[in-house]
Amino acid sequence: MTHLARIATAVLALTLGTTACAQDSVAVPSGQLVVLSEVLIDDSPGETWLRFRFLAPQIAREDGDIDTDTAAADMDHLCEHLVLPYLAEYTLDPSRVVISLSDRDVPFGASAPEATQYFEQYRPENTTCIWEGF
Repeated sequence: MTHLARIATAVLALTLGTTACAQDSVAVPSGQLVVLSEVLIDDSPGETWLRFRFLAPQIAREDGDIDTDTAAADMDHLCEHLVLPYLAEYTLDPSRVVISLSDRDVPFGASAPEATQYFEQYRPENTTCIWEGF
């Protein structure tokens, strides 16, 4: 882990107070309720990346009902409707934003082959999120 500025639960409760807090569910187009578990700022030389990590139990392989395409649309929605307002409110200008959905809590950077996880990367530009495939 490089210079990872840890902005998590305490800052999350303050910064997302009107949109969501760490224990509140966020509605997305698929109807699943996701929970924002962590926001991380990764300050690499020359670039800043923000990582928004969500718990999304309905993407589970065994008993989930949200497929990859549906989860991708939910992540697009989260970027446009949660991340962009967050960036504007706190005058943040990251090079990239990564949104992840996981069916269970997995520590950042840890391997968890049993977990279902989806990741999307975006370049925030003006008032839109430009998808950047990995």
